Amino acid sequence: MDFSQTFAISAAGMQIERLRVDVAAMNLAYANTLQTQDGGYQPMRVVAQVTGRTSPSFSDTVTRWLGNTELAVASTGAAPRRVYEPGNPFADTRGYVHYPNVDSATEMINMMSATRAYEANIAAMNIAKTMAVKALEIGGAA
Repeated sequence: MDFSQTFAISAAGMQIERLRVDVAAMNLAYANTLQTQDGGYQPMRVVAQVTGRTSPSFSDTVTRWLGNTELAVASTGAAPRRVYEPGNPFADTRGYVHYPNVDSATEMINMMSATRAYEANIAAMNIAKTMAVKALEIGGAA
């Protein structure tokens, strides 16, 4: 029995979820940094896309997905959050300072969701490992 595909699926899932945690942490880290006229931090998000067509065979479809998953980090394109701070040296002529439009609650939810999905992938990998060990035990007893 070949469990390598199961391990590869779980590993791919863990890679995506780790990146989601990294991006959420980065968004939170830069949430209160100023944006100047020259620009500033733009909130990011993870984009995972599977390319190619599905097949009637589940095995063929999974094999294609493993080789054709495009993973990217892209800007959300959200407009900056304006805060009225007339005493701030970086305020514009109207007294507004611009910050990245990061919602801390949403980022924390994304982080918790990614963590749970990562844990689920670890559980799937551990189950596959247990099945492989049991198959070896059965094969060795024969």
